[in-house]
Amino acid sequence: MPVFVTANRSATQADLGIPQDLFAAIERLKRDLNAIVLAHYYQEADIQDVADYIGDSLGLSQKAAETDAEVIVFAGVHFMAETAKILNPDKLVLLPDLAAGCSLADSCPPEAFATFKAQHPDHIVVSYINCTAEIKAMSDIICTSSNAVKLVNQIPTMQPIIFAPDRNLGRYVMQQTGRELLLWDGSCMVHETFSERKLVELKVAHPQAEIIAHPECEPPVLAHADFIGSTTALLNYSQRSPSQAFIVVTEAGIIHQMEKAVPGKQFIPAPPMNQCACNECPHMRLNTLEKLYLAMKHQSPEITLPEAIQKAALKPIQRMLAMS
Repeated sequence: MPVFVTANRSATQADLGIPQDLFAAIERLKRDLNAIVLAHYYQEADIQDVADYIGDSLGLSQKAAETDAEVIVFAGVHFMAETAKILNPDKLVLLPDLAAGCSLADSCPPEAFATFKAQHPDHIVVSYINCTAEIKAMSDIICTSSNAVKLVNQIPTMQPIIFAPDRNLGRYVMQQTGRELLLWDGSCMVHETFSERKLVELKVAHPQAEIIAHPECEPPVLAHADFIGSTTALLNYSQRSPSQAFIVVTEAGIIHQMEKAVPGKQFIPAPPMNQCACNECPHMRLNTLEKLYLAMKHQSPEITLPEAIQKAALKPIQRMLAMS
């Protein structure tokens, strides 16, 4: 987003033409544009509250594939909005802030991955959805943290597999399936910040709390978890578990939905290695309610992709949805 200034001072909401009641204004724009707002669990609470659907990567992909809305406003990061565009090439797909990227997707440059893939021509490529459209176009099957184990289990055991780009999720899938996977060496900056030592200290301080963790975390952290799963799986587990307290080892945005679902329970965000807010994804948090409103008002920034990339990337996504 550009920086607006007036009379040598930062612009106010009024200067930007942003109404005071953003929730009502966004609802009006939804009706006027026939738009749907899709939000990831890691978005700020206000965006989650204005969204038509909140979910993890699998749920968001499924919702994007089935929506009859003419405009998709994706409150997430760039690869998620790209996925929505791949599934809806003729629809307008908006991302409130184009700079909302992903450290995991960035850790797998297309040129380097193409070379890596060429060195292993007998392998098929299973790529975690947290990757760019270019990587999806080079993949045979896309997966999410919700379905990675299920999909790998459907692949014949004699078929060698490259798993990209998240090495931690890949290790978890290997552990759960007993399969040997050739891993690309990528990772998520948020899930790698969690400290095993601080997690143990937190458990000592809250011995009654269950530790629930996302499989993108490092193996030493996962070793302490009572339950491991995708963001949706963590949310569901917190509702059905008899425990009244949970140490949540993933991006802290999911806690908003947990507290809404079971308000009587306690949710403790796992601390990172230092005192920063590193358990919040800086890319996800680039989106704000104001930017979401402006994106809808101006119908920009728009996600666009080369047609060849769109078509090539669609096939492995469709395989995922069919196998799921």
